[in-house]
Amino acid sequence: MKAKIGFITVSDRASRGEYEDLGGPAMLAWFERVLTSEWQAVSRVIPDEQIEIENALKTLADDEGCCLIVTTGGTGPAVRDVTPEATEAVCEKMMPGFGELMRQESLKFVPTAILSRQTAGIRGKTLIINLPGKPSAIDDCLNAVFPAVPYCIDLIEGPYLEAAPAQCKVFRPKKK
Repeated sequence: MKAKIGFITVSDRASRGEYEDLGGPAMLAWFERVLTSEWQAVSRVIPDEQIEIENALKTLADDEGCCLIVTTGGTGPAVRDVTPEATEAVCEKMMPGFGELMRQESLKFVPTAILSRQTAGIRGKTLIINLPGKPSAIDDCLNAVFPAVPYCIDLIEGPYLEAAPAQCKVFRPKKK
């Protein structure tokens, strides 16, 4: 089964064409570099509006059938940063370990990582992960959490994702 992966950039300026979207291409480049299994990208650039974020997440999960959705932007403490709230609103199960690990990893580089509110959750058979907006931080965070992502997708009955071992060592428990 060919996996579909959703990429959502949450940015008022990028959605209006006033600012070049750097986060979306950074996420896409990471997956192109790491994944070896067949997959297809489904991308969106939307404004910092909770209802639009929720609708995009639901569309990519329910209608497009993405097994994984990664978002960038809208995870800070600013008034318009509402990506975690949108994610929580559409998920049945929250996965707090993802946000905890991403903040822990980001703290190695910047003390302001404690201001980040990245989270992750599951909607049906889709894992949703909120990433930071800065491209280098996207790489740092994906490098930290992705080893657990394919097994999580296995557990929610999604497609089998494989990664290049030299890029990312995916962990799956040994079969008994």
